[in-house]
Amino acid sequence: MVTYLHYFEMDLDIDLGALSMGQKKKVFMSFALATNTSLLLMDEPTNGLDIPGKSQFRKFIASGMSDEKTIVISTHQVRDIDKVLDHVLIMDDSRVLLDESTAGICNKLLFVESDDRELAKTALYAILSLQGNFLLLPRPADAESEINLELLFGATLATPDKIAEMFYPKMNEQ
Repeated sequence: MVTYLHYFEMDLDIDLGALSMGQKKKVFMSFALATNTSLLLMDEPTNGLDIPGKSQFRKFIASGMSDEKTIVISTHQVRDIDKVLDHVLIMDDSRVLLDESTAGICNKLLFVESDDRELAKTALYAILSLQGNFLLLPRPADAESEINLELLFGATLATPDKIAEMFYPKMNEQ
């Protein structure tokens, strides 16, 4: 537990009653990871954390990752975790809309921000941004991008059939 508390810059001498909600979360997450369980479920783990705490959380999660452990994170704060994910599961009610590795997603989709209106017309999904639009496009063979979970989530909910067709073409043939 000492190692994990260190990621959050927390002292070993802890009085839980005197801690803020965010500090308590850091202690509880440190305890959870220290149990060395093979499956750890976390619901909204970054709620109550300040900006430095969210950065510490990403380092904390990365430190606990291994092939022997699975960490499942349920969150609406996708920007807090997008860099530490290796798999994405998007559900609407009880229906699975997307269940794919981040590498698989980035192999098929291109996430860009552009003010090119012609490019926007070819997008699978677009939302306004300060520089024009965030666009979700089929990935050309020579392009690379980082995953944008907010854009992916919006596209998956707004156009589930398009996303399913990209990832599960045989399911749409039935």
